[in-house]
Amino acid sequence: MAKLSEILKSRGYIYQHSSEKLSEITDGDKRTVYLGVDPTADSIHVGNLAVYMLLRRFAEAGHKIILLIGGGTALVGDPKPDAERALNDASVVAARAQMLQSQAEKLLGGVEVRVVNNADWLTQLNLMEFLRDTGKHFTVNNLIKKDAISARMKSDEGISYTEFSYPLLQAYDYWHLYDQYGCDVQIGGSDQWGNIVAGVDLIRRKENATVFALSCPLVLDKATGKKFGKSEDNAVWIDPKMTSPYAFYQFWLNASDESVEDYLKLFTLLEDMEVAAIMELQKRDAKERHAQKTLAREVTTLVHGTDEAAKAERVTQVLFGEASLAELDKEGTATLKAAAPTCMVKAGALVADALIVSKLATSKREAKQFLKDRAVILNAEVIADDKRKLEASDFHMGLALLKRGKRNVCVLQLEN
Repeated sequence: MAKLSEILKSRGYIYQHSSEKLSEITDGDKRTVYLGVDPTADSIHVGNLAVYMLLRRFAEAGHKIILLIGGGTALVGDPKPDAERALNDASVVAARAQMLQSQAEKLLGGVEVRVVNNADWLTQLNLMEFLRDTGKHFTVNNLIKKDAISARMKSDEGISYTEFSYPLLQAYDYWHLYDQYGCDVQIGGSDQWGNIVAGVDLIRRKENATVFALSCPLVLDKATGKKFGKSEDNAVWIDPKMTSPYAFYQFWLNASDESVEDYLKLFTLLEDMEVAAIMELQKRDAKERHAQKTLAREVTTLVHGTDEAAKAERVTQVLFGEASLAELDKEGTATLKAAAPTCMVKAGALVADALIVSKLATSKREAKQFLKDRAVILNAEVIADDKRKLEASDFHMGLALLKRGKRNVCVLQLEN
């Protein structure tokens, strides 16, 4: 059986680690590992997903897991390189913390996890004691070298003392978890490295003890070089109210050929041999997009469950001609209506007129030309007759699928 250090390296989870050898952290005695997450939004988004998968790998290898919800640090805000974060009301932060906790527990697959909220201790700190017992271990010289703080100090806006103090608070969190639970590993994204190692240094100075830090790399789309996790400039969330399971599935289905293997390794629990087999199928028949389909199914299942993944997959198959509309149940048709443009039509209307109403054609002349070119498909039938009318039998549960070409589609909804 492969060692955890080998798995983490081969799957692409490791960017930095504080030990000389990664195996010192991962392969010896079982450790207590923590991930801290500030509730700055109502949901986790896919840009955060890699670090949760890293935490899950530690859990499945038998290490103890702590998830720290930053109900306290979110009141301050981690310094951004470009601008001050807006301060959030305590009630908003508390509500977000509860939502993130629920999502994280699901992502971790039901493994035993201790969930703590740093508001429980940070809001109780005595200022003078904090400055004396924690602040004395930090120098301004080192703090201003941190990337985000350095960038802000060079800007016209500058940086407030509130955000300047953030690394001290995160370091204190690590010390508190070390003191209370014996926590000796903190993980996070590479952008958090400075804050993470601040905690390592604080524990070394206060306790004369060695603890560890480990970070994930920034995930990029190799095809575009852009930061992973955006879809048409919008974040892709794991909350189904913010990003529907269908839209979530589509995000992964649209992964570039250059990046899909990396994503299979980072964001799924498939074994290496399974990933290799999938990529071999991809090489043999790239147009079938075996890798992207597997990726979309696996990650959607992980986040939204088997039923939602199957529903999103089936609706996708219907929209792109791989399955029949008649195969959808009531929930599937509801997903279809939400996923694609929809318009109301009457039985007896000409297909040519439906093309215009659905905006698949801009004029009667254009509609007739599309029909003549055999570019129009009603459900699975190519329509070439400009006199063809919509019949009740064309509709399944009140819906029909009208396409112009392979990608232009509209769901026709029959008026009562």
